Amino acid sequence: MREPLYDGHGRRISDLRVSVTDRCNFRCQYCMPAEGLPWLQRDEVLSFEEIERLVRLLAEMGITDLRLTGGEPLVRREFPKLAGMLARIEGLEDISLTTNGYLLERDAAALVEAGIQRVNVSIDSLQRDRFFQMTRRDSLPQVLRGLEALGRHPEVHPIKVNAVAMRGFTEQEALPFAEFARSTAYQVRFIEFMPLDGDHNWSPDAVLTGDELRRIIHAVHPLEERPREPSATARVFRFLDGGGEIGFINPVSEPFCDDCNRIRLTAEGKLRTCLFSVGETDLREPLRSGASDSEIELIVRDAVWRKELKHRVNEPGFRQPARTMSAIGG
Repeated sequence: MREPLYDGHGRRISDLRVSVTDRCNFRCQYCMPAEGLPWLQRDEVLSFEEIERLVRLLAEMGITDLRLTGGEPLVRREFPKLAGMLARIEGLEDISLTTNGYLLERDAAALVEAGIQRVNVSIDSLQRDRFFQMTRRDSLPQVLRGLEALGRHPEVHPIKVNAVAMRGFTEQEALPFAEFARSTAYQVRFIEFMPLDGDHNWSPDAVLTGDELRRIIHAVHPLEERPREPSATARVFRFLDGGGEIGFINPVSEPFCDDCNRIRLTAEGKLRTCLFSVGETDLREPLRSGASDSEIELIVRDAVWRKELKHRVNEPGFRQPARTMSAIGG
């Protein structure tokens, strides 16, 4: 083992988000333009072996939680094979996946066999026409079948359903999602719309806050907040009558930066210390030019030491990152 990884604000870094591809089969309004984005060339994207080497090194430095993201991770060829490679890395305690669910019906069994322990599925509406309006894909039935396929594997727990909250749209989704959370084993979580959209249409006015959604639901189904775990991104509530849980991730209205323990690796090997980082640290070039693990470790430590104190989304002078969510990794 190596020395634990700390930033310059005294926060111990233990959570890594790895984007395995920038490609996606959806075109969600809060992420991508309708015509899509220019994709990375295949040789620009880290290989399975390169991802494994970096994750192994970071695990030696105290990373315990690994989330695999994209783009849409399941469009990466042989993705379950990569998940299996990473699941065998010593020191990792939790391996999870964020997916749009489109290919889950095909891959659920292989993902479970590979060692995926938790899955978040992005679903922005439970109504087919509104799902199409948001994702620009008529795919809700297929996504729900994928969710059911995953639900047949009790070893994957919890399964969370994530919905991006956008003003003028998600108000109508609040109660249907609350009923969904009450009638199934899934935990529904609303995520505030963040300035990471490909169209750069984000404005504070477009953000439907978690508190507004909570009030809509609480008026019909009273809620009680559960204690927040350290470094948790969500405020989690249970229904007072015992029927399930619902969560609110509020990075815009209630930033949770103080105890942030996360870093991110993009599909082409750039280390980001904040979702909203303006700068990045290239790990692919040293990786491919023969750098030793100890040399890469020094690069990582230097970058992480300079990790931002907070993201400053609500402050004057905030600059939206040039990258979109699909290019950073959700």
